[in-house]
Amino acid sequence: MGGYAAVFFVAAAATYGLTFPVRRLAVRFGAIDQPDERRVHEVPTPTLGGSAMYLAFLIAIGVASLLPQFHDVFHGESGPLGVVLGATVIFGVGLIDDLKDVSAPAKMAGIVLAGTILYFLGVTLFYFRIPFAGFVVLGPDISPLLTVLWVAVMANAVNLSDGLDGLAAGIVAIAAGAFFVYSERLDNAGLLSPDNLGPLVAAIACGVCVGFLPHNFHRAKIFMGDAGALFLGLLMASSTMVVGGRTADQFSGETYFFFAPLFIPFVILGVPIVDTLFAIVRRTGRRTGAATADKDHLHHRLMRLGHGHRRSVVILWLWTALLSGLVLFPTFSNRGNAVIPFGILVLGVALYTLFHPGLRQRTTA
Repeated sequence: MGGYAAVFFVAAAATYGLTFPVRRLAVRFGAIDQPDERRVHEVPTPTLGGSAMYLAFLIAIGVASLLPQFHDVFHGESGPLGVVLGATVIFGVGLIDDLKDVSAPAKMAGIVLAGTILYFLGVTLFYFRIPFAGFVVLGPDISPLLTVLWVAVMANAVNLSDGLDGLAAGIVAIAAGAFFVYSERLDNAGLLSPDNLGPLVAAIACGVCVGFLPHNFHRAKIFMGDAGALFLGLLMASSTMVVGGRTADQFSGETYFFFAPLFIPFVILGVPIVDTLFAIVRRTGRRTGAATADKDHLHHRLMRLGHGHRRSVVILWLWTALLSGLVLFPTFSNRGNAVIPFGILVLGVALYTLFHPGLRQRTTA
């Protein structure tokens, strides 16, 4: 764990330190997010915080490449280069959008390009489980599509959750930390190859979020912007693909999922993913574009229920932590597999019951 701890602290410290000059540069160049009717913040706030995250990620990757513990990761495959290049592309797309609005098709094109780079450099899914049919090995005709789709889902889920100060950074920190623990359990059981970079990417993602949170928690001094949110989504996608899409053996904590361990990130990131699904259904029903912003996300509904800014964020953090705990429990106890799906179903129903779109009409009637 020593190498992972070192990389985590480097990522956290670098993000924290770099955010100060990035904030000054954002103010100097006028990269300010102004309040309006669809935003929650009440004062002009610098954006471009994702730049500090991205630079800290490069520093952490560089440090990791020098540590003997990660020799196999950096000399065994092209995955690290793929993550760096993919992160650079998706960060660049988000940065341009933060400075000058980019159309939804253009942004999606950038996400597709980033996912394609990951695929060609080996950061992709190899196989997954189909209910009652065992594992399916993915061929070159379907693997690129699933890789791009995976990146798009993760990136947009994180991006849509970035609506309150500290919300996205906290959720990703918890999710990445939980997935790192899960990956380490697989590694300790001998189910991950020595050159698998998934745990390393998860540790770095957790570190950059922890380092950014002191600047971003309410009242935020700087926002991560689309550059930071899309970048974090790509890191989570990369980590989960190279762990979940390459683990074929049974392991306690995954047997209760037909698609495990690929299903694990959908549970850990359940809050932003459910919010994304709500948004798609809601906007489709209103016959507006899927990229059309509104104020009916889960965090907006929490605030309309009377919770303050900080309390709403903490509630969703706790929900993420609870879902993560459900996933991790059987990996340590070697039991509980049978009840976990029902626990997740109960949490999902509760989440929908408490925050579904009709709640606003009843509470304001």
